[in-house]
Amino acid sequence: MQIELTTKEFRRLLDLVYMGNWILNSTRGEDRFRDYDDIESKLFALCRDHKMDALVEDWNGTAVPSKAYTDGGIHEAIALYEDTVFYEILAEELSRRDMDYPEITDENYGEIMERMGRYMDEFQLSGVDKLILEDQGRL
Repeated sequence: MQIELTTKEFRRLLDLVYMGNWILNSTRGEDRFRDYDDIESKLFALCRDHKMDALVEDWNGTAVPSKAYTDGGIHEAIALYEDTVFYEILAEELSRRDMDYPEITDENYGEIMERMGRYMDEFQLSGVDKLILEDQGRL
């Protein structure tokens, strides 16, 4: 297979592959999906052939994203994604809790979304600073 990409498109592909592999493997410890690591390594190794040496380095004989690459802003994009997902899940769970945990249906979807919107507005203003958990002997 051969794919034709501009330098800019290749650079964007590196970001997509890195972020996808991060989401898939960053929490897995030793139980990583190695085939995704291998694809990432294969693509980053191509940086050497395209005047992008600063984006790749070797670790134990394997091409990996360089420290310059990982420190260059990619983790800020990942953190923004993680924060958004965190707050959206929290807003949904709190909204469903407020409604006694119904299954989401066509009939209650609007109410759940309205409640989620109010929680998201609050999180945007205050993060989790105003959340209060009641200590019931477990904290």
